[in-house]
Amino acid sequence: MYVLGVDFGGGASKATLLNEKGKVVATATAEYPTFFGENGKAEQNPLDWYNSACQNIRSLLKGVDAKEIKCVCFDAATHTAVLMDEAGEPVCNSVYWTDTRSIKEKLYLEENFGEELFSKCKHKVDTIWTLPEILFVKNNFPEVYNKVKKVTFAKDFVRGKFTGDFVTDFIEAQGSMLFDFDKLVWDEHLLSLVGLTEENMPKIVNPLDKVGEVNEQSALDTGLAVGTPVICGATDTVMEVFSAGGVKKGEMTLKLATAGRICVVSDNYYADKNIINYSHLKDGLYYPGSATKSCASSLRWFRDTFGGNFEEFSEMAKNISVGADGLIFHPYLVGELTPHANPSLRGSFLGVSAGHTKAHFVRAVMEGVALSLLDCITYLKDKGVKIGDTAFVIGGGAKSEIWRQIVADALNLKLVQTENNDSSFGSAMCAGIFAGFFKDYDHAISVCQKVVGETLPKAENTQKYAKIFKKYKKISAFLTEIIDE
Repeated sequence: MYVLGVDFGGGASKATLLNEKGKVVATATAEYPTFFGENGKAEQNPLDWYNSACQNIRSLLKGVDAKEIKCVCFDAATHTAVLMDEAGEPVCNSVYWTDTRSIKEKLYLEENFGEELFSKCKHKVDTIWTLPEILFVKNNFPEVYNKVKKVTFAKDFVRGKFTGDFVTDFIEAQGSMLFDFDKLVWDEHLLSLVGLTEENMPKIVNPLDKVGEVNEQSALDTGLAVGTPVICGATDTVMEVFSAGGVKKGEMTLKLATAGRICVVSDNYYADKNIINYSHLKDGLYYPGSATKSCASSLRWFRDTFGGNFEEFSEMAKNISVGADGLIFHPYLVGELTPHANPSLRGSFLGVSAGHTKAHFVRAVMEGVALSLLDCITYLKDKGVKIGDTAFVIGGGAKSEIWRQIVADALNLKLVQTENNDSSFGSAMCAGIFAGFFKDYDHAISVCQKVVGETLPKAENTQKYAKIFKKYKKISAFLTEIIDE
């Protein structure tokens, strides 16, 4: 018997097939494009998500009896709305959460409804949230927006294609800025800011709730059996926190992916405008955290712009000393979140000399991301979030030994690597709980998770990075001053 977890990330979908003993049997990945453009445009086609899921599932089912799949669970990056007509078809591409075109809408909402939004949503207004993104579409493409009858989110759109349901989970909804965080209901007034009502929004359920079964069309598209149970699922980040092993108070995850995240499992949230708050999968827990917007995407940008590959970059960075001989990078390629909350902020290389090589720039990018994460964790500490000395490290960037070491040194943390820790693995474990493979979240981790390595900080390097960080902060202030002129 098996269960299936499917994730939709920044540029690809990944599916994981898990058996009843908690072993990963197979995985599959399929990429899809992001459509970039002027003024920070970043859009994705919802149908690309569905097609990538079908491709992945069909690949995983080779040699597997589809009737042995006992449950399917989806997850995706939150905030990304799908605007649909009455038939449930998208009326336009989805504005991805990294899109920064809604700056005017962000400023309007902040000036007129900022305190109400923070009080109800526990987040400061920013372009990353769904409300300003929808308002941007409404203001700039009214002929498109007039066709909107339903609004859902990335994973929920794909799942709806499989089952015909129109629901979402409360964790997803907490990232919309249309939802009351404490009451766990759609907020009538916030919806009215974009001309919506509760009737336009999906029903709120729990992540492990069964919401439907695989229909005939998706069975044809994927090879799954008609009638296979499908549960709601949740956001990619909560699935990562869970999959890495973050199920108890105080456990921390550090993510080196498209964005960088530091999340600490807690029994309360922190109502601060630079802390990101979400509920955990487990009742009564939250995972407040901080984030840097361009983490592994900074290195991807460097690769795509200047050439090379990630394995080559890791080898290059190993041969450059701490501090990259005075070259400092700020990873504000699409604005920044913690602690700046400024979508207009932009990055820089400072201290360039004739002696710097491509390898120095690679090392500087890795270090700049690490220092941005140091900025994030420092902010959490300053706001009273209890930070331990260990974190589960996850994300594609964590595959690089040298990058792990740089981050461990800069943040003075022991980084623990686990065998499987991506979102699709978390979704697969959730499907396993529903299917009866595991009793609960803690049992799933005890059965499925395995520690495979540790990266210890080097004290002499931590001291060096502490000095560099002081310069990094001065440059951040200068960059902010220039942008705000």
